[in-house]
Amino acid sequence: MKKLILIGRSGVGKTTLTQALRGEKTHYHKTQYINYGDFLIDTPGEYAENHDLGAALCLYAYEADIVALMIAADEQYSLFPPNITCMVNREVIGIVTKCDKADPTCAENWLRLSGCETVYYVDSKTGKGINQVLEHLENHKKQEK
Repeated sequence: MKKLILIGRSGVGKTTLTQALRGEKTHYHKTQYINYGDFLIDTPGEYAENHDLGAALCLYAYEADIVALMIAADEQYSLFPPNITCMVNREVIGIVTKCDKADPTCAENWLRLSGCETVYYVDSKTGKGINQVLEHLENHKKQEK
């Protein structure tokens, strides 16, 4: 399975999604540092929110096969500027979380504006969209053989 790095603001659901993708029971855990694991790299939201820490995300993105930009459906703005995906020579996908709290259309539009061609809607608590993300990671592997 290809390695995926999750990037987004604090509270967007990166760690919860990590637990759901691994099939673990969901429990709250504040990510204090970059967790480099089996097929997932979970990053602290502060790294995306702080320009000085953003360089670490750039470096770790090169450790991943796929970069996931994450935005919650109830967010008021996007951290990601238009066409940011061209800065990485990796596939970049978008993931919209918290779709039960708001209309995910605006978040999807922000991700597409940032350059994400593929966008998934996920709800880590109910499992909605989790299988699609896992299938994407598996299919990515098959395409490269």
